[in-house]
Amino acid sequence: MNKNYGWETAWNTLFSKSVKKPKYVVQSSLNKLLFYFLKLRFENRINRRMKKNYLSKEGYEKLDKELRDLKTRGRKEIANDIAEARAKGDLSENAEYDAAKEAQGHLESRIAELENTLATSSIIDERNIDDTKAYLLSTITILNHKTDKEMKYTLVSKDEADFKEGKISVDSPIGQGILGKEVGDVVKVDVPAGQLKLEILKIERLRS
Repeated sequence: MNKNYGWETAWNTLFSKSVKKPKYVVQSSLNKLLFYFLKLRFENRINRRMKKNYLSKEGYEKLDKELRDLKTRGRKEIANDIAEARAKGDLSENAEYDAAKEAQGHLESRIAELENTLATSSIIDERNIDDTKAYLLSTITILNHKTDKEMKYTLVSKDEADFKEGKISVDSPIGQGILGKEVGDVVKVDVPAGQLKLEILKIERLRS
């Protein structure tokens, strides 16, 4: 049997003009399509993240806290929203119900993503990292030769990246360019705005 039969049938049901469709059939088909595309999106992310992920202790605890919050408070709030929307009657023309179900799908997708990230992650032991090179959790001061300005970034995993806080992912163009480099090294990094010539001036590691 074709494993895609469910979503293909739902698609054909929604967009076929030959048969008049009851409202409950339309709603059921929409739910099947939503579930399929969320599942596909999650599977694609899993395939990209099969390699081992490394997190700081702070980053691991932050993601774990978010996961626990979503599985308790988040699910409870969504359940209440769905119940309130159901109470208003006809679900086929109930925008609040549709919005609540969509929010539920996004919530469950984020929960699955966090569970996978935490399950495949290891907490970095900073004692085993070379302080003379730019690695995860290193804070690096670099000189942009084009603008003659200094920039300071901390290298983190993609799950902890926050540009506003000066935390960039080791998977980003700059992160990949300076990873493993030493003070005095000059690297060229391709970014959307062009090519940057960066010189590493200082490498620090904050101890907890």
